[in-house]
Amino acid sequence: MNTTVNDIMVRSVVTVSAGATVGSVRDTMLEQGVHALPVTDETGHPVGMITANDLLENFPDDTLIARIVDPKVYVIPRYEGTHIAARIMRNHKIHHLVVTDEGVIVGIVSSFDLLKLVEDHRFTMKNPPSQGNRRGKG
Repeated sequence: MNTTVNDIMVRSVVTVSAGATVGSVRDTMLEQGVHALPVTDETGHPVGMITANDLLENFPDDTLIARIVDPKVYVIPRYEGTHIAARIMRNHKIHHLVVTDEGVIVGIVSSFDLLKLVEDHRFTMKNPPSQGNRRGKG
């Protein structure tokens, strides 16, 4: 594939701090129409990812995100190939990656962004079959 994560990522990333509450995160997700938010430290570096699935349990609104966020955050450099993003998501069974440039969050890419790439046919097939080497011909 010739497409990079930079080509498909969403650039307007909303983040939350580890000190945010479940209630405020739910509100932010609803207002922004998103299903995942990177959690950042005081310097703006990613320290986790909070997803709508994380909020399915009935946590009180005043519960700190730091208590429930998974500290594993998967990041990908902005100029990495989309096939690498797909592999990371598949291998770790996740749907969102934080996109960084020299440690700074510059975007987010989701499995839906990758599906759109396929839907739009913005990829090139490696070693496409030729007329002479199709199976069944002999």
